[in-house]
Amino acid sequence: MDATDAAGEAALLREARTLTPALHTLGRVLRLGGVTEAGLPPLPPSDLEVLRQVLDSPGIGVGALAQELGLHASNVSTTLRGLVAQNLVRREPDPHDRRAVQLFPTMGAVQGMAMVEQAWAEIFADSLATLSREERAALSAAAPALHALASALRSQRAASHS
Repeated sequence: MDATDAAGEAALLREARTLTPALHTLGRVLRLGGVTEAGLPPLPPSDLEVLRQVLDSPGIGVGALAQELGLHASNVSTTLRGLVAQNLVRREPDPHDRRAVQLFPTMGAVQGMAMVEQAWAEIFADSLATLSREERAALSAAAPALHALASALRSQRAASHS
């Protein structure tokens, strides 16, 4: 590695150290809010993450869900039992493997998550209103890059678990 490569890596690490805490805080604030504001029974953040993934990937299996979230299958199974009991997720036999199940969101989960996401948008909008026009424009312009970063992080995690 030459000096230019080392300087580039050091700059990337500095950027990551600046961005990571801010992104983590944003995610945490959003995860901890929204459910109550939407008038729904409280859900722990882990339940909300599992539910969000089932909503994003209907038909996903327990193993794939656990891998996607970076959790142990036993922890996901425990969370799923609670979500099934609350009528937010339903299990159906996998048509290709009767020993496995596929997970699907219920209509209540779809409607509830829409309410939570609306509450998140309102919470976020209230905070965005405190920023300058330039800061809001910078955040809006960063949205595609943030989506690409999330995709790269998912791919990197998936590759490390393969």
